[in-house]
Amino acid sequence: MLTQIKDIVSNLAPRLIEIRRHIHAHPELSGQEYQTAAFVAGVLSSSGLHVEEGVGKTGVIGELQGTHLDPKVLAIRTDMDALPIQEHSSLEFASRIDGVMHACGHDLHTTVGLGAAMVLSQIADQLGGKVRFIFQPAEEIAQGANWMVKDGVMKNVSAILGVHAFPSILAGSVGIRYGALTAAADDLEIIILGESGHGARPHQAVDAIWIASQVITALQQAISRTQNPLRPVVLSIGKISGGRAPNIIADQVQLLGTVRSLHPETRKELPQWIENIVANVCNSYGAKYQVNYRQGVPSVQNDYALTQLLQSSAEEAWNSERVQVLPEPSLGAEDFSVYLEHAPGSMFRLGVGYKDRMINHPLHHPQFEIDESAITTGVVTLAYAAYKYWQNQLQK
Repeated sequence: MLTQIKDIVSNLAPRLIEIRRHIHAHPELSGQEYQTAAFVAGVLSSSGLHVEEGVGKTGVIGELQGTHLDPKVLAIRTDMDALPIQEHSSLEFASRIDGVMHACGHDLHTTVGLGAAMVLSQIADQLGGKVRFIFQPAEEIAQGANWMVKDGVMKNVSAILGVHAFPSILAGSVGIRYGALTAAADDLEIIILGESGHGARPHQAVDAIWIASQVITALQQAISRTQNPLRPVVLSIGKISGGRAPNIIADQVQLLGTVRSLHPETRKELPQWIENIVANVCNSYGAKYQVNYRQGVPSVQNDYALTQLLQSSAEEAWNSERVQVLPEPSLGAEDFSVYLEHAPGSMFRLGVGYKDRMINHPLHHPQFEIDESAITTGVVTLAYAAYKYWQNQLQK
């Protein structure tokens, strides 16, 4: 079966490159993936899948029924949205939309998902059970998975697989990670409330800007002294707003940031830990404060058995030298984790780096590019893993 899958993918390769380039040239922001969704639906329909559009606002699902009428479903999720970045590549098929770019590889993800659907549709009589392809919008704003789940895409799903581009791994190889793959990502707002005054007489005011700087310093220092270094926490303040004029002591400052963590126990304690530090600083200098902590997406925790399935599938397809077991998780976030609250799953890293380049630009870079040979690697790995999943299930 592996040889058959590889032959099918080899024949499809030119078409898959066309698909990827079309999607790359026509990127759409989160929640606005109308043309991408219509294009995806057309490809799925032409491959004989049952298609539903408008799922999770702008998402698409395609279902392929195998020979065994089992109510359980294997899901394969890929994302479709682009980023608000101006592309600065030299590609002939560079973004045609000003200020919007596929700088995170979602054009590749969508292509790999479509390729797996096209392949499996040709071996449906040997597939086994049902496969549901989930083409998700709005991953970049961490909303799309919730929208899709709300619309029922996880109904009867017994397992889910996902893929993400990884420029630090060369094309032709894949990365496997057991356990935590990505971090939980939460949003933080801190408002410091001081008292305005003349810039020449700061002692007669409560300087919210200076106190905000003390809060930031205290938070960063406290992480290294009070948090378990084996359970990492990253707190980054990305935006500061405050002040009215150069000669007026600011009476209010807003701090906006992100908080990343890997362990659920640590994550649970972070809101109170942050508030305690803010309170101590503000109370020391006579300021008031507000702390608004909003939980975002949880950490992606890869299921052991499904990760083994991906590893064995990739090793059979490409040999063990092209399969890396990643020793460390990423403190980036992925709303693939939302699906894992409903079924076990695993996401693998797909190498997209060029072998002949000194520098492969990172994700979210305006010159980010992929080695398109990664498409074949991703499609074969995902399609073969789906086939093996159902073969294993039917033998139980």
